[in-house]
Amino acid sequence: MKKNYAVIGLGLFGGSIVKTLINNNQEVLAIDKDEALVDSYQNIATEAVIADAENEDALIQLGIGSFDNVFIAIADNMEASIMATLLCKELGVKNIICKAENDRHEQVLKKIGADEVIQPEKLIGQQAALKAIDPNILNNFPLTSNMSVSEIKLANQRLGQKDLSGANIAGNFNLKIITLNKNNTDDLQINPSVNTQFDIGDTITVIGKQTDIDDFEKRVM
Repeated sequence: MKKNYAVIGLGLFGGSIVKTLINNNQEVLAIDKDEALVDSYQNIATEAVIADAENEDALIQLGIGSFDNVFIAIADNMEASIMATLLCKELGVKNIICKAENDRHEQVLKKIGADEVIQPEKLIGQQAALKAIDPNILNNFPLTSNMSVSEIKLANQRLGQKDLSGANIAGNFNLKIITLNKNNTDDLQINPSVNTQFDIGDTITVIGKQTDIDDFEKRVM
């Protein structure tokens, strides 16, 4: 289902969001006050415009309040980030996702109405540390303070040649398997049935409480 998106700030983080959304057939308005950056996205985004996100009239002219999702990716300028978030909230944006420079910045953005706040450097650091601890933890993405999505490569021989019902991951660990990738092939199964067999080397993506994910990783990897 297509939604409409606006991305404010076309640095490395914002530009990556624009490209990912476009590659997934979404409509994207790319916004920055730097003319050179905007020009570089003219042939990438659905529309790319020069505008100051701290200027309410400019955002009104762009119809920012009609967007389903707005990414504010200008964390290096906290004042601009905060003002853009306030204006988007006041103008009726349904879902505001912001990039934050640090924890204090994140707290402020949440207090003024950001629906989701991301600290990319912090998240990348966490991922690097987890992968160093155990290479079989491919990715771990926190959703809330206690819920996460984790991508895990199965390495425990006890799990080989079992189906999902036999392993009883849901019952034993309170986790929901949302994808199964068969041994690094293109065979990606979404919401696999309980009769799906998995083998050592398969990758599963689970969702649940972080404490349950940690317990699962310790016992089966």
